[in-house]
Amino acid sequence: MALTPGESDRLLLFTQSQLAEQRRARGLRLNVPEATAIIANAVCEFARDGLSLPQARAAAGEILDVDAVMPEVITVVTEVRVEARFDDGTRLVIVRNPFGLATEDAVEPQEVHEGKFITIVNEGSTPIGITSHIHLAEVNPRLRLDRAAAYGHQLATDTGSVVWLSPNDRVELPMRAIAGDRVMVGNTGVIDGSLDDAALRERALVLLRACGYLDIVDGDPVGLIAGAEVAVENLMGRNR
Repeated sequence: MALTPGESDRLLLFTQSQLAEQRRARGLRLNVPEATAIIANAVCEFARDGLSLPQARAAAGEILDVDAVMPEVITVVTEVRVEARFDDGTRLVIVRNPFGLATEDAVEPQEVHEGKFITIVNEGSTPIGITSHIHLAEVNPRLRLDRAAAYGHQLATDTGSVVWLSPNDRVELPMRAIAGDRVMVGNTGVIDGSLDDAALRERALVLLRACGYLDIVDGDPVGLIAGAEVAVENLMGRNR
């Protein structure tokens, strides 16, 4: 049976977690990969059971305690990250303080931004979520924002979090420049290259507007154009 890379990774994670559970049942304290596999696999299964991201994250954080792992594990594994498939799509889940350390002992990563903010309005008829890692210029077509200003940026919120906007909500959110190699592949498919390529940037913005993505240009709203509805419907499922 042919498996996709994602399916192969999921089976490997499941196998790792089952081996770790057998060792745990024999009374062994878990090492880093064993503890990580158990928690990550649990997140995926909770998502499969229909739990929401916050519910899955909270439940996974209660599976292991400090007595279940080797002493050095609690200083190495301060969070567990895994992509899980929920009813509304694949989401990055981050389980922080995975062994239930007391608040004063837990290490919490600090999220920072660069003093930049972006105003976003949900002009759709249903709630829309913006994940912390999505490229802001490519978010859902029914969200109105200055996509040129958002280009090359992501929300400056806790990694793995989702900001939900109800219909007609207008919010001002912090953003920061995407770090690392700054190469964007996937999402809407209009970039697939370096975020610092000026020609690619201009072409991508023009294409997004042509496909009906709500925008703000020179302070003025840019709405849906004639014939864009089909393009919008085809792309909406790829922009969470």
